[in-house]
Amino acid sequence: MRNVLAVIPARSGSKRIFKKNICLFLGKPLIARTIEQARRCSIIDRVIVDTDSEDIAAIARSAGAEVPFLRPRKLATDSAKIVDSILHLLRRMENKFDYKPTHIIILQPTSPLRKLSDIKKCWNLIKKTDATTVLTVYPVQPRLYHLNQRGELAIANKTVKKSTNSQSWPNAYSLNGGVYIVKTPALIREKSIITKKTRGIVCDVWRSIDIDIPEEYVICELLAEKERIIEKRVAGFKCRAQSPLPRNACLPVPRSARQTGPEETCFCGAGRQFATGHNSIYEAHRRYKR
Repeated sequence: MRNVLAVIPARSGSKRIFKKNICLFLGKPLIARTIEQARRCSIIDRVIVDTDSEDIAAIARSAGAEVPFLRPRKLATDSAKIVDSILHLLRRMENKFDYKPTHIIILQPTSPLRKLSDIKKCWNLIKKTDATTVLTVYPVQPRLYHLNQRGELAIANKTVKKSTNSQSWPNAYSLNGGVYIVKTPALIREKSIITKKTRGIVCDVWRSIDIDIPEEYVICELLAEKERIIEKRVAGFKCRAQSPLPRNACLPVPRSARQTGPEETCFCGAGRQFATGHNSIYEAHRRYKR
C-alpha cells in the first residue's frame, strides 16, 4: 500500500535573502504557498516541514503542516545536504512513530511557480515506469560556458558538435528544484535523491525559477501575480507556431471558416491582442498592416 510523504525543506540562515522561507510572497509567507499546494494534492498523504527554526516551524504549523522535530544544527549549515536531513528525518519518524512512507516528494519553498500538474505528471511517470526518481527540469542552452582563472570564456561541456547553432546540439536540461519524487527504498539504499534510475518532466522555462537571490524573488513574485496572463500569451504564441502563417493572414483558415467566424481564441502577434473568432483575427491583422 502506498504512503506518500511530502517533505518541505526549509532551513534558516539564508545569506542572500534574510529569512527567505518566511518572507512575504503575494501577502503570505513564502513557505505557506508550498504547504497549501501540498495539502491540496490528492497524491500526498502527509506534509512535513523539515526545519531547524522555531519561527519557520510556527508558521508551517499555522499553514497546516506537521513539524514533528527540529532539524539538528549540523544538518542546517550551508554545506549540509538535503538528502542527509531527509534520511535523518525518516529514521526519527520510524523510531518514534513506526512510520515508513513508500515515496518521498520533496517540494522546495523556493519554487513558488510550481503547479499541481507538475507533481501529478511526476507521480504518473514514476508509477508507469521503472524509475526510482522523477524530478522536474527545464530546457537550457546546450552550450555551457564558464570563465577560467584569467577571465577567459571556455566551453564547459565538451562535445563533438562543432556547429554554434543550438538546434544541431542535443536538447539540454537543468534541474529546476520544483518537484522530486523518490522511492524510499532507493533513497535509503543509494543515499541520494537523484538515483540510478532517474527520469525528468520538462517544465516551462518561465516557471523554473529557484529563488536564491533578491532579483529572483522579485521577478518570481511579479510572474506569480500575472500568471494567468502569461500562460494565455504563451499559449497563443505556441498556437501560432503550430500553425504556419501565410504572408497576409494570421491563420490559414478556409473561406467557410472565415465566413462563419467560429468562437475560437487565438493570439494574433501582429495585432498585439487576443481576438475571438477568425473574423476578429483577420480584422486585427488588416488594421495592423495599415
